Amino acid sequence: MKRRDFMKKAAAGVAASTVFGPVFAQTKKKIRWRMATSWPKSLDTIYGGAQTIADRVRAMTDGNFDIRVYAAGEIVAGLKVVDAVQQGTVQAGHTAAYYYIGKHPAFAFGTVLPFGLTFRQQNAWLYDGNGNKLLNELFSDFNMIGFPAGNTGVQMGGWYRKEINSLADLKGLKMRIPGLGGKVMSRLGVTVQVLAGGDIFPALERGAIDATEWVGPYDDEKLGFYKVAKYYYYPGWWEPGPTLHTFVNLKAWNDLPKEYQQIYMTAAAEANQQMQVDYDFKNPAAFKRLLAKGVKLRRFSNEILDAARKESFALFEETAAKDAFYKKVYEDWKAFREEINRWFGTAEASYVQYVASRS
Repeated sequence: MKRRDFMKKAAAGVAASTVFGPVFAQTKKKIRWRMATSWPKSLDTIYGGAQTIADRVRAMTDGNFDIRVYAAGEIVAGLKVVDAVQQGTVQAGHTAAYYYIGKHPAFAFGTVLPFGLTFRQQNAWLYDGNGNKLLNELFSDFNMIGFPAGNTGVQMGGWYRKEINSLADLKGLKMRIPGLGGKVMSRLGVTVQVLAGGDIFPALERGAIDATEWVGPYDDEKLGFYKVAKYYYYPGWWEPGPTLHTFVNLKAWNDLPKEYQQIYMTAAAEANQQMQVDYDFKNPAAFKRLLAKGVKLRRFSNEILDAARKESFALFEETAAKDAFYKKVYEDWKAFREEINRWFGTAEASYVQYVASRS
């Protein structure tokens, strides 16, 4: 069977997996895997996505399928997880697909695009739409299969040493920001850097970068960004609903008993849901604590948001014109985005805006 044909069938299983109705293995085959991640252990919520998978797999196989999770740097650097999975150095990884747009620009769709989909919208496209199927066609070219395994929800717009009032203030700014968001910022004049989570604070502290984005209040407080950059901007237009993935080496996946494959997919789906739940519970209290510590909250101006949106879609269209597979994914994603935003804009957005204005 050709690799892409296999991946199309496997993707159907990804879409069908669910956190409901857990599967318990009948087979007693003992398997030991290693999972590399892009996260430091101190970031318990995002690192916890990988740990959720390992814990649930272990529980549903009575300990026979055991996965040991490694923090960034313990086996490979945080931005080398896909390479390790692809090469078979580890059987599995937990990371953000958009870290690897250098391998292929369509990796970005696995995580998020600027002005793209929120958590619920992204899940709808991945599971019930064509998202997982299309992406696993891509991942198969890199000797992997991928499963959604976490989401942070809409992120904040990052930490800045100085106020960013206009497009002119972005010129020459040195900022850590990965993925297509970084490419858009570059088009707006920002000097972009990509750093793993554990490397950001030292770079910000010593002035190697002027600004950084990460996730939101809970993680950002843990990483201590507020100690060296007081201006906290919103919204994180480049990450409205970033999905994290667990990638599995294709040979390791094919060697698994079918029951273990179903269990792994179920565990990944649970991690995908649980991470968002954890962030939604922990972010409000952390947000309150940050403001009490003197953090200065700022909203990006409409000038910046409008320019960023214009450059984002110009970038998408330019990339689609150069790469046939990217175009295939982009056109599907774009059509889905237009339809779901029409619906969310009618019911969801109007309700949230009214309630927030009266709280």
